[in-house]
Amino acid sequence: MLFVCYPRCTTCKKAQKWLDENEISYTLRDIKEDNPTEEELRKWYGMSGLPLKKFFNTSGQLYKSMKLKDRIPDMTEDEQLTLLATDGMLVKRPILVTDDRVLVGFKEADYTTLKK
Repeated sequence: MLFVCYPRCTTCKKAQKWLDENEISYTLRDIKEDNPTEEELRKWYGMSGLPLKKFFNTSGQLYKSMKLKDRIPDMTEDEQLTLLATDGMLVKRPILVTDDRVLVGFKEADYTTLKK
C-alpha cells in the first residue's frame, strides 16, 4: 500500500497515525519531494471513482494564487492531469493507493474498510 502525503500536513499526520495505530503497513512517499506523475494520477483517478476536481488541493496557497477555481472548469481532463503533475502542492493529500482502490483525503470511515 502506498501512502502519499506531505509530512507537515495535519490531515496527513492524522491519517498516518490511524494507519500506525491499526498496524496497517504502507510505503511512505513525500508528495513534495516525489510528486505523482501524470500517468500515476491518471491511473489513481480512474481507480478512485472520484471526480477529478477532488484531486486538487483547493485550500492550498498555490491553488489560490493560480486562481484555479476559475480556470479548472474550462480545462480538459488531460490539461488538469498535466497541471496536477507539475507540483505536489496542487494535489489533495493524503492519497492512499491499494491494489484495487484509491482514497483521497482522510475520512476515518473510509480507512476502517482497510482492516482485514
